[in-house]
Amino acid sequence: MKKVPSQPTQPAQTESVSAFAKRRGFVFPSSEIYGGFASTYDYGPLGAQMLKNIRDSWWSWFVESRIDVVGLDGAVFCHPKTWEASGHVASFADPLVEDKVTHQRYRADHLIEEALDIKTATLSFEELQTAIDKHQLKSPDGNPLTRLKSFNLLVEARLGSTDQTKASAYLRGETCQNIFLQYLNVLKSQSKQIPFGIGQIGKAFRNEVTTKDFIYRTREFQLMELEYFVNPSEGEKWYEFWREQMLAWVVNELGLPEKKFRFRPIPDQEKSHYAKKQVDFEFQSSSGKWFEISPLNHRGDWDLSRHQQYSGQNMIYLDPHTGEKFMPNVIEISFGLDRLLYTLLDNALTREEDRVVLKLSPKMAPYQVAVFPLVKNKPELVTKAEAVRNLLLQSHVRATWDQRGNIGKRYLSQDEIGTPVCVTIDYQTLEDQTATVRDRDTKKQKRVAIDQLVAYFQKMINLN
Repeated sequence: MKKVPSQPTQPAQTESVSAFAKRRGFVFPSSEIYGGFASTYDYGPLGAQMLKNIRDSWWSWFVESRIDVVGLDGAVFCHPKTWEASGHVASFADPLVEDKVTHQRYRADHLIEEALDIKTATLSFEELQTAIDKHQLKSPDGNPLTRLKSFNLLVEARLGSTDQTKASAYLRGETCQNIFLQYLNVLKSQSKQIPFGIGQIGKAFRNEVTTKDFIYRTREFQLMELEYFVNPSEGEKWYEFWREQMLAWVVNELGLPEKKFRFRPIPDQEKSHYAKKQVDFEFQSSSGKWFEISPLNHRGDWDLSRHQQYSGQNMIYLDPHTGEKFMPNVIEISFGLDRLLYTLLDNALTREEDRVVLKLSPKMAPYQVAVFPLVKNKPELVTKAEAVRNLLLQSHVRATWDQRGNIGKRYLSQDEIGTPVCVTIDYQTLEDQTATVRDRDTKKQKRVAIDQLVAYFQKMINLN
């Protein structure tokens, strides 16, 4: 592995990630002018760019760089039978209670765990209700609760042009089902042989009840998924391979510290209904809380077997080399894109004595370089600075422009949004064609020749 960049020494404690993200244009509450809409967010200019950086990196690492993985872009709507076959209609439900006064809904299992400090994974709905009754649990606002109800997480929609022709359908609750539905088409059209994988990035939708975890848990979210089809006899080998790749990617590409990640084994009673083996890949936030950012699932042959049963299509694979017939097993990686953005912000946001600084790696920062004219009312400086910025943009360095206020305020502003380097065009530039280059983390400055800037920044980006 490459050397991991040094990490913030002080987590931001006086300003929450969500407040910071809104103030600096990373993430905004959705529909805020109407009071907001719970568990939905819009990504501002800086957040949108960071999402693109993460997506591009994931696609390059897990899809483009591999000869055994291809991509897919599936539809949000699937045939309703899809969700019956996958088990989501029957099994994809949460235990729900409602505050009788505020009508706010809560996960019953979460309320019980927080109030009683017990694990609820093995408890039935009836046992959860008994625990609520026995301990007379109330809502977080201190109000009485309704009886527990089963709450399906799939988002239902009505499709059709008239009321008479509308039919029920679901927005996809996970993106992987498109991959399983198209497994045969990809296998045949791309002449693939097992083992091979299909990667996809796209949106999924869930009737999420919990609304307190910012962009970590939302009703509309983005997943970056890889389904890797293997011979059942090689499942364990490939499971370990992709486990190593997950950790290598977040460390080498996202610039995150290896020590803040763990693979948490999921007990049998807590596994997803399709999982043969399951660990959660988790990140430890600045608060000390562990957050899941991706499961690593050995799904066995659950998905293809179920779709074979419900569709009547033969999913059995014939190995062209050995003649062996088998139902492929699937190893699944499923990164939450929104959760990774949260992870990057939480890890990088640092309050120092004289500034707030977002210590993102150059690969993930919204902008890699900010270009300034020393003063904005000197045409010769402005023209030269614009030429330098255009030079960097043409060389695929993400460069922004800033001529607001004095130079000190510009530095602090760029530090706060994570820009690794600032370039100032000053009077000396006009004399010797060099610029002042300032490092975000150390605040050190040096002179670099303008004709060397592109090579200087490309080296910096590749090393971090």
